[in-house]
Amino acid sequence: MAHITVDFTKKNGPVKPMNSVNNGPAVTRGLGNFEAYRDAEFPFARIHDAAFSPSYGGQHAVDIINIFPDFDRDENDPASYDFDLTDEYMEAIMSAGTEVFFRLGNKIEHESKRYGSIPPKDYGKWARICEHIIRHMNEGWANGHHYGIRYWEIWNEPDLHPQCWEGEDEDFFPLYDIAARHLKACFPDLKIGGPAVTSMEARWFLDPFFRYMTRNPEDPTPMDFFSFHRYASDPAQYGKDARLAKEYCDKYGYGNAELILNEWNYVRHWTPKEEILYSYYANHALKGAAFVAGSMIEAQHSPLDHFMYYDARIDTHWNGLFDFYTRGPLPPYHAMCAFRDCRRLGTEVFSASDDGNVRSLAAVNEAGDEAAVMISYYRDAVSLDGSGTEADTQTLRLDWTGFASENGVDAEYLLLDGSHPTI
Repeated sequence: MAHITVDFTKKNGPVKPMNSVNNGPAVTRGLGNFEAYRDAEFPFARIHDAAFSPSYGGQHAVDIINIFPDFDRDENDPASYDFDLTDEYMEAIMSAGTEVFFRLGNKIEHESKRYGSIPPKDYGKWARICEHIIRHMNEGWANGHHYGIRYWEIWNEPDLHPQCWEGEDEDFFPLYDIAARHLKACFPDLKIGGPAVTSMEARWFLDPFFRYMTRNPEDPTPMDFFSFHRYASDPAQYGKDARLAKEYCDKYGYGNAELILNEWNYVRHWTPKEEILYSYYANHALKGAAFVAGSMIEAQHSPLDHFMYYDARIDTHWNGLFDFYTRGPLPPYHAMCAFRDCRRLGTEVFSASDDGNVRSLAAVNEAGDEAAVMISYYRDAVSLDGSGTEADTQTLRLDWTGFASENGVDAEYLLLDGSHPTI
């Protein structure tokens, strides 16, 4: 039996946006999932890899090489840009009540010939192109908009060669430096950061990257947030990575930078084929729901400021939220909704479990008359639906203090398990 204790008098601060995602609703082709996407109340949608999906405009949207297809043209001329399908995609995300987290760069490229991962031939011009994209989105430039997009991330996984950066690590450092300085000078109130490294294990990249950015201690490169990724099979890994990211930022003078883990999902192993196929199945199953729930709770209790699931894109194996054929919700979607309900209440309170496989999140509203406790039991077992062995089940005992009324407490229990596939 696992014992969970909650004390509603001990407030820990806000329930953070740990239920964000990569990419938005599918609304332009075939069956859509807009209503379900909207109802989940995802706080942010990072738009990396959107160019893979025809639902978002495919090869005509989001990526720098799609918005500014001819690098030799004048970056100050609105006619050099193609914003149409990117604008439509931004509208779809924001219409669902989700805030855009804009990745400046290009999608990952697994093909033998690469286009967007090739280092720009003029870093200063690339930075100015990014400037004009921001002005289009936020200041109305080039028949643009006033979206108020706050987060702008420079590149994606520059330590992954050649799929995301067809150059040496050292070739990327000045790109980030030049772009961050230029964009921060143009938009001091926006959040400029990156570089979305593959994981905190990439020390061969991280140490020289941070040393380069702080080579002049009197004038370090701006970094409002530090972003990184991790695919794992144990939710505890996210807490470990968050603490390591905090150590890096503190060590190099970026102690005030937000910590953003903006790609994560279940992966048992990347090889052999059987393991990655198992990971795909798990992402869509009840096991994936338990992993998602436990990971969001782990992230809430870590130094992270943002946590963004990869991926809500409908046409990828990594989407464990929506069924490819019906567009209907899968079990991990309901885990997201459980976290949504806690976030609606606003304030996290103390909760603890005596079982390392059981994680809890307790929240209360401002008036103190409504509360919720989210509990996840997750083990990296073989079964996908929790029905394989006796160890796939767990008995829970929940005790709380500090929340009561003269007439007692009305409680509703919502289960997501093998017998209850939705909540």
